[in-house]
Amino acid sequence: MFQVFHGVNVDWLGKRRIFIGLSIALMLAGMGTALYRHKFHPHGTDAFNLGVDFKGGTVVTVRFKNPPTAEQIRAAIDQAGIKDAVIQPVLDRAGEFLIRLPQQAQTQAADPNQAGVDIGRAVVRRALNRFGSETSGDLNSDPNASYKIEGTDAVSAVASAQLRTQAIAVTIAALIGMLIFIAFRFEWTYGAAAVIAVFHTVLVTLGLFSIFQIEINLTVIAALLTLVGFDVNDSIVIFDRIRENRKLYRRMSLYDVTNLSINQTLSRTVITSGLVFLSVIALVLLGGETLRPFSLALLMGIVFGTYDTIAVAGPIMVWWERKLEAANRRAVAAMATSPHARGRGQTSRKEMPSRAARV
Repeated sequence: MFQVFHGVNVDWLGKRRIFIGLSIALMLAGMGTALYRHKFHPHGTDAFNLGVDFKGGTVVTVRFKNPPTAEQIRAAIDQAGIKDAVIQPVLDRAGEFLIRLPQQAQTQAADPNQAGVDIGRAVVRRALNRFGSETSGDLNSDPNASYKIEGTDAVSAVASAQLRTQAIAVTIAALIGMLIFIAFRFEWTYGAAAVIAVFHTVLVTLGLFSIFQIEINLTVIAALLTLVGFDVNDSIVIFDRIRENRKLYRRMSLYDVTNLSINQTLSRTVITSGLVFLSVIALVLLGGETLRPFSLALLMGIVFGTYDTIAVAGPIMVWWERKLEAANRRAVAAMATSPHARGRGQTSRKEMPSRAARV
């Protein structure tokens, strides 16, 4: 296999306190920001910038012949009675804007019988008519038209609540599935360490989304589920090498075997993650506004997923194995000193082999 690094001998576990401290700081920063926005912000903002998929509302895509500024569009929509609209220019398409509206009441529509997508569309149309007339055909070929509504998406409050619940359930189910698979394939301590590392990646990514108020929609959940698989795959590669090296180097401690295994697989980790990172960078820069939350979630997840594969999963597994080994030794010592164990002599030790033999 192609090697980027040769003869690497880094004591990764020796720096575990620095790595774990950094991880805790990142998670606390994200959770603290979310709590502040939700509870203590003077204007009462949400912890996360939930998109229409999870919050309910309408997104209207509008293209202008002679585009006004975002401030002018916001002023027109404010005059139409909508105070919380978000105006977002589409950077890769000149003259096009995304107008995001919160869930609208029936009375705000031009026709009280309209619902869902028509409500937000009617409100936006009424506001944009200040800039000129709308066309249903080609904008450039209609001399009297000033704008065209290219598309509209709307999600009701009930549907958005169901989507939020399902998104959380799917993410938790994926983590549980990975835990069961790795526990069956290796040992349950390996599975727990891998799932904790994945959970760390998800929490850090969501924390950064809260800090920078990047929109969270269904594509972001798809990115997080992609990261679950990618992150666990990296952890499995290292754990498989640990299992092989424990058979080859039986006299070496688990601490040294884990360091050796991480160093041996470092080239593979960097090459795989680096290629994915380059692809995601291209998606962030060229994918447009629609894919930007998805691509940013992948970008953050790839960076922190690679980091926690090396710096979080291994140290947690070693710490857990040592705790179990110590508990097993205390149990053996307790049995050896108990009255029942004295009667059986050395038999009790043979019947209950220490975990240290495998660690």
